[in-house]
Formats: sequence, structure tokens, C-alpha cells
Amino acid sequence: MATQVLADLGADVVKIEGPEGDMMRANGVSQRVGMSSIYLALNRNKRSVVLDLKDRAGADALRRLIAGADVLVHNMRVTAIERLGFGHEAVARINPRIVYCVATGFGQDGPHRDKPAFDDIIQAACGLVSLNTQEGCEPAYVPSVLADKTTGLALANAVLAALLHRERNGTGQCVEVPMLETMSAFVLAEHLGGLTFEGSTTGAGYARLLKGGRRPVRTKDGWLCALPYTDRHWKAFFRAVGREELGDALRIDDKAGRNANIRKLYGVLAELIPQRTTSEWMALFEELDIPATPIYTLDELPEHPHLKAVGLLETRQHPTEGPIREIRPPARFSATPLALRRHAPSLGEHTVEVLLEAGFTSAEAAVFQEAAGRLDPEQRSAT
Repeated sequence: MATQVLADLGADVVKIEGPEGDMMRANGVSQRVGMSSIYLALNRNKRSVVLDLKDRAGADALRRLIAGADVLVHNMRVTAIERLGFGHEAVARINPRIVYCVATGFGQDGPHRDKPAFDDIIQAACGLVSLNTQEGCEPAYVPSVLADKTTGLALANAVLAALLHRERNGTGQCVEVPMLETMSAFVLAEHLGGLTFEGSTTGAGYARLLKGGRRPVRTKDGWLCALPYTDRHWKAFFRAVGREELGDALRIDDKAGRNANIRKLYGVLAELIPQRTTSEWMALFEELDIPATPIYTLDELPEHPHLKAVGLLETRQHPTEGPIREIRPPARFSATPLALRRHAPSLGEHTVEVLLEAGFTSAEAAVFQEAAGRLDPEQRSAT
């Protein structure tokens, strides 16, 4: 995710893969081995180079690539990459100006620094699983790789800041973005609560989210999410449904009173919504300028009227996968528009191309071409 953000912004991202390929090539839906839906979604605008870093020739090749690089990003455990000879100190000796960025599971100044970490582990450790546990239900993960992706976004920001520092001061540096610390800060931004104040008897948590009664509500023919938020919203809602007395009883004119009765307010909302269809409510909420949306399934997202209008999903021809649906970079730049410049590469697709650009001779590059075989995992296993 981190390097895709940088690639979308225009960076020339070279993805170094071992002969077995990135493990995400096998995760998700696949038509061909090694080109899964998740891999395709996260590797646009990158180039793939196959190097076996346990082999002297592969390690030497990476050192030559590092000499001309601006940034090195990895998410290996520090001890593991140091064994391969590519810890920060070793890399900085090759290229003192490089921005060396590592996404660790746990900060390297803490006791968990060498522990393995995956998204599930971090979700549980940072409090997110606890937050996602409904009353009376067992703990549950958020069904999205939220810790991985959020840390990836933080990592991309860190790289950009370090590059700006180098632009101004001329020096590279080592940047660490640990998953647990990043996600704990992410969760606690609104949930630190009473822990903010020394001696407070109030615990952590943002009560409006945890106990405020907000939840999707059932309509006559489906479900929607509606969020009357201000006194104007609530007044307009109760007036429109002919129940102004309920608003008066729940003190919607007074912010403190409204907050004190917020759970009851959303309870009343849930009782009234089933009286009309989803489309009828959406028409009314749009008229009243009250935030609301139907609940979209994942399969319905390509037909979401806004996403469809802005072209977030594009159908493009992939050289090995045929027509595929891709997600365009969502940010908009007026002077430097972002684009899908490159398809997600096959394993080692750009090995020779990148090595030649780095100054390798044709004969040297051909050795790596031969070693990789320019074969995808399916072909390699058949061979």
C-alpha cells in the first residue's frame, strides 16, 4: 500500500521479489497462479525485479540498485534483513543520501521488537478488536486488513517527509513506522478519553461512538445509515414525520440535553425508519440535507452512482490477465494528474530492463534473466 501510494504520485517503484514471488500473489481471486486480485490491486505503477538475496549475485545486484535509489522500503523484521546484509547502516554506507524506511510490527526500542506481527495480531493488540466487539458478542476482527493498510499510508507520509528533509538539508535518514504504535495512536485519537487526564476516574473511550446508539437501521425494504447530527437536522426530521413532540421531549434544541438523550434519539429514529422504504427515506433525507446512504454491498460498489460517475473503477486490458477492473488513484491534482501508468507486473517482468538502466551490461543482465526464466510461478512449477 505504501509503495503504491508513492508510485501513484509518480515515483519509479522497483519491487524486489524473491524467486518465489510476493506472497500476496497467491491471496484473493486468481485466474492464473501468481496474479491474484489483491496483488493486481496493490501493485499498479510498479516494476518487478526478481533477485535472490540469499545468493551472492542477487545481493550484489541489489547493492548496485541501492546506489542509485532515493528510497528503500521494506517490512522485514530488522534482524532478518540485517542477516541478509541490508540493515540501515549497511545500506547507508552504499548510499548516504538514501531514505531507508522500515515498517516493523513493533518499535525497535521496545521488548516486542523481534516478535512477528500480522494484521490480526495488531488489530487485537491496539484495541481495535475490543472496539469491534458488540455488547454480548465475542471479540471480532474488522474484516479488512486495516492495520496493514493504515500503517502503509503512514509509511508513505513518512517517506515524503524524509524526502523533503533531504531536499532541504541534503541528508538521508532511517525512518521506522511500527504497526502497533501507529495503530494504537490511530485508535486512541478519539478513544483516549479519561486516560487523557492524570487522576481521572473516567476510563478510555469515546462514548458517542461506543454508547451513542448509532447503528444501521432497517427500512420497510432494506437498510440504510442516517445521521441527523445538528439541532437543525433533528428538528427537520421530526417535523417531516409529524412527531415534533418527540423532539421536544428529547430536548433537541439544547446541545447538552440532546447529547444526554442521544441514545434515545437514535432509538426513536430506528423505530420510525421501518415505516417507509429506503428510496422514500433517501428522497426525504436529501430534501432535508441530512447525511444518509443506503448500505452498499461490495458487489454493488461498481454501480454506486457517485463512484461510477467519477470513474474510480476502470476496466483496462492487462497483458496476461485480459480485461480487468482497476482502481484509479483517488486523489486529484490539477497540475500533475495521477494515472494508471503501468499494469501490475508479472513476476520478474522488468528484471532486465531495470538492471540495464542501473548500468549492468547486457551479459550481466542476461544471467538474471536466465535465472528468473521470465516464468510465472505456474510455468515454473510445471517446468
